[in-house]
Amino acid sequence: MTPTVPELLLGNFLCLMDPPPPESSGDFLQSRIAVTGMIALLCAQEAERGIEARAWENTAIRALLTDAAPTYGAAFAEAATGEDRDLSLTAMDRANAALRRALIDLHIAVETARDATLDDAIRALYVKMADARRLDLPPLPAG
Repeated sequence: MTPTVPELLLGNFLCLMDPPPPESSGDFLQSRIAVTGMIALLCAQEAERGIEARAWENTAIRALLTDAAPTYGAAFAEAATGEDRDLSLTAMDRANAALRRALIDLHIAVETARDATLDDAIRALYVKMADARRLDLPPLPAG
């Protein structure tokens, strides 16, 4: 399961809402606040770039599925239909998940057929997708 931005931020809120017991202050409390801050930082990056990344991915996957349909079947053309009208993270994730499942099915068919050209294209898309979703951690403090 990949938690969503709202779920992570709700977790942060719940974590900070209750004061820790006296025996867990000091290093424990400092670590708790640091992890909560890190999650908030990653959520900010996801909120800033997440929709753009999903929109790009959905378009790229649809194009690949459409191009592969004549060789690998109409089911892939059907999976590529639609467009992203609702730009909420939830709707984009739902569309992206369906497209990724179709892409995985296509990749299985491509590997079975030993289609090296399309296999290379799919693997290159995976790399670009990972790069588009990259979140950057801040540098660790010295000491």
